[in-house]
Amino acid sequence: MLGGRVMHLIDIAGALAATRHSNSHVVTASVDYMDFRFPIDVGEWIVLKSSVNRVFRSSMEIGVKVFAENVLTGEQKHTSSAYVTFVAIDHNRQPKPVPPLILETVGDQRRYDEAGERRRMRLALRNKERSKG
Repeated sequence: MLGGRVMHLIDIAGALAATRHSNSHVVTASVDYMDFRFPIDVGEWIVLKSSVNRVFRSSMEIGVKVFAENVLTGEQKHTSSAYVTFVAIDHNRQPKPVPPLILETVGDQRRYDEAGERRRMRLALRNKERSKG
């Protein structure tokens, strides 16, 4: 499967999680990280798992993992991962606040903390680029 098609599916899976959490329309704001570990072969099923890692004011970081599943054996291999930021928008296409995330597990807390660090780094890089321009 072409990487661009996988990226498209990741965007859709991420948007579904963001829409469900925010109960609103969302737009893709950025992709912080994307990796391709293994190819997805013809005949394998594609399984995508997305989770809301952290909510800011109107934006959310969504983690998406992609798995290829052998139809006959059920064996899954982790083929790709991405962190995608979505912004919730109102009917005028303006950013709108998103409900806070309820952390229930140690894994939820870990993803929340790591998303905060990625955002800090992303904003620092963005500010550095602006100061150059």
